[in-house]
Amino acid sequence: MLELKNVTTSYDGLVALHGISLAVREKETVTIVGSNGAGKTTTLRVITGVLPTEEGEITFEGERIDRLPAHLIVEIGIACVPEGRRLFPFMTVKDNLLVGSFTPRARKQREKSMKAVYETFPLLGERKAQLAGTLSGGEQQMLAVGRGLMSSPKLLMLDEPSLGLAPLLVKRTYDVIESVKGMGISILLVEQEIKRALASAERGYVMENGRIVIEGLSKELAEDDRIKRAYLGL
Repeated sequence: MLELKNVTTSYDGLVALHGISLAVREKETVTIVGSNGAGKTTTLRVITGVLPTEEGEITFEGERIDRLPAHLIVEIGIACVPEGRRLFPFMTVKDNLLVGSFTPRARKQREKSMKAVYETFPLLGERKAQLAGTLSGGEQQMLAVGRGLMSSPKLLMLDEPSLGLAPLLVKRTYDVIESVKGMGISILLVEQEIKRALASAERGYVMENGRIVIEGLSKELAEDDRIKRAYLGL
């Protein structure tokens, strides 16, 4: 579904990605893990068109997208839930969800998408008139994912969904991710919480300093001695 081939980009005058290649298949969950500053978020920004692809190419369902503007990338079916959730705190839950359906394709399916989000996350339906800023951290993450789903994505990208959450809320966040997987939507998950991310995904890529240094099946990566030493403290 999604493929990056030898993608390079710079950020603030420095090379941030050094010819990375990765892929996400239909209905697959793939994770990109690594320490802070490894290039994980930059990878998502390149895919979404926020940062330019200087070398290499990105294809989605067989079509090149690395020269498309960001709003058209959303339109063809790629949505991103950003790090820190980035909700509109003084808007209601419902209005935050509506913001996610701004493209022409999503507007046509707005009522159907809203119904599906409320069925998947009943709490959002119960609190649709509540201001987003008054929700708990875990509830805000749920809303951020719901907003992403309002664009009717084929691929949903999640950037550090567990960041800043207490352990119990991290578990709830991953329960939300499991719900999205149940919809048949492909997921590209960026995380520092490596153990949990690998448990949730089928395949994974480990990034260091803008390069992919290890890749493989998640079960194999979880047992890799290099990953255990460097990231899991084992």
